[in-house]
Amino acid sequence: MAKIINIDAMQKWNEFPKDFQKQLLDNVFCGKCFVTTIVDYDITLTNDGFVLLKGKCKKCSGNVARVVN
Repeated sequence: MAKIINIDAMQKWNEFPKDFQKQLLDNVFCGKCFVTTIVDYDITLTNDGFVLLKGKCKKCSGNVARVVN
């Protein structure tokens, strides 16, 4: 489940189609597991206005992140 840190980030995230959001969530790099799914993630914006998902690897619970343009 996502925790919204910034309403602008959530609005920008919701502009992406649901099927594309799922693809992004299921294709995150983990240094230990390689391709994984991000879980327990926060949605924020970077200083450049990109959506930033920061959360945990579904497989090993390590920290992972995904930037979406």
